[in-house]
Amino acid sequence: MKQVINTNNAPAPIGPYSQAIAAGSFVFVSGQIPSNPSTGEIVSGDIKAETKQVMENIKAVLSEAGVGFSNIVKTTIFLTDMQTFAQVNEVYGTYFTDQFPARETVQVSALPKSVNVEISVIAIKS
Repeated sequence: MKQVINTNNAPAPIGPYSQAIAAGSFVFVSGQIPSNPSTGEIVSGDIKAETKQVMENIKAVLSEAGVGFSNIVKTTIFLTDMQTFAQVNEVYGTYFTDQFPARETVQVSALPKSVNVEISVIAIKS
C-alpha cells in the first residue's frame, strides 16, 4: 500500500511528484531544495543557510509522515559545487546524533530553480 505524504510546512512540489511516499515501513522523501514554504522564496547566497532550509523542509515532511531524523536510513546530497561540501556537511551533521544514515554526495551541473543544494532521504518507520 502506498500513501502520499503532503504538508504545508514544506515547499509544494514544482512538478508531477509528491513530497513523500510512505510504502510499507519506508518513507521516501523527494529531493528538497532551499525554498521557504511560508514565502515561496529561495534561500540563497549562503550555503549554510541554504542547507539549513533544506533540512528544515525535510524535517517538516518527515514529521508529517510520523518519523524523524533518527529514522533516516539513506540520504542523497546533490551539490552544484563540491567546494561547499564541508559547509553543507557541517549543517547536515547537526540534524543527527548517532547512527548516521548511509549517504552519497554528488556534484551536478544544475539543480531546479538554480539552487546550490538538494537533499533526498529514505526513512523507515520503527
